[in-house]
Amino acid sequence: MPLAENVGHVLELTVARESEFGYFLTDGTEDVLLHRKETSRQYFIDETVKVFLYSDSRGRLTATDKIPLVTVGNYEWVKVVDVQPGIGMFLDIGIQKDLLLGEEDLPAHKDVWPMVGDLLYVTIRVNRNQRLYAKLATDPIMEEKAVEATETAFNKNVHGYIYRTAKVASWLFTAEGYKGFIHESQREREPRLGEKVEGRVIDVKMDGTINVSLLPRKQDLLDKDSEAIFQYLESRNGAMPYSDKSLPEEITERFNLSKAAFKRALGKLMKAGRVYQEDNWTYIKKEEEDSN
Repeated sequence: MPLAENVGHVLELTVARESEFGYFLTDGTEDVLLHRKETSRQYFIDETVKVFLYSDSRGRLTATDKIPLVTVGNYEWVKVVDVQPGIGMFLDIGIQKDLLLGEEDLPAHKDVWPMVGDLLYVTIRVNRNQRLYAKLATDPIMEEKAVEATETAFNKNVHGYIYRTAKVASWLFTAEGYKGFIHESQREREPRLGEKVEGRVIDVKMDGTINVSLLPRKQDLLDKDSEAIFQYLESRNGAMPYSDKSLPEEITERFNLSKAAFKRALGKLMKAGRVYQEDNWTYIKKEEEDSN
């Protein structure tokens, strides 16, 4: 097989000769240059070298002894290191040349395109000109990689990366190796492809996959509501004309909360000794009041 047909693969070649630019490696029929900038050490004539083959910026076949995270047919999580509008995303695969994920392989909606720092699970594809591109993992690939969740995962917190996204749902792969599904009703916004998300398991399916919610737990929501009320009080020098006796429409207009949610959040602040009510007003409890 011609060396050019092994682009994107790791081969063992023999050092045929040395030049000022590096080493010429051979498979016995063809030679390829291992440039000095692509070497990790000195080599000797007739030594066997394990290298990765790729096409350089000029389309020339070249070799590196730095073995990348991904090769043709092998998948790995790699980081987005650059975004070029009109071209795509460049991914760090562990060699000098970054791998391009073209815009044609990205979701239709740009709002969910990856950002620098996001992680994508990809392999390498080679086009007809022997150029290397990234190829995103599909559902069948993720299914092969996944482990089955058990009932013990229910209600547990999980984190992972989004590997597929759509308007009606998102799909993630967790640190535990679970394949997860996030319905649009269980997220406040649509996550980006490659974005790290954290949520909780709300269902474990018969096939070992999980359903995940990215929405805060009720307790977290209560904390959020309580702090919003307290910050409003602070903005009014510690007093507001609202209490658990206020009209529902007044509460909704001011805090965007139902009266029940407002009472729960206010009750938590009162139980914590942070506020008190008097004549249908609510006040921040001062430190001197605590000491009396």
